[in-house]
Amino acid sequence: MSKSIYRTEYKMVVENLRKAREDAGLRQEDVAQKLGKPQSYISKIERGERRIDVVELKAFARLYKKSLDYFI
Repeated sequence: MSKSIYRTEYKMVVENLRKAREDAGLRQEDVAQKLGKPQSYISKIERGERRIDVVELKAFARLYKKSLDYFI
């Protein structure tokens, strides 16, 4: 893993993703099902073990009914 995954800015994105999911009242399993991904995919993103690209972030934003700005 590259060190950039641990940058403060990226940690904030990950924290905001988790918070948005919780605010939406969704479990990781719910999100995974809606996105057609395994639950481990969501878990790894929220733990910072997997980087998320802008296209994936857009899918999360749509699901959580948040703007992209919310996460950044």
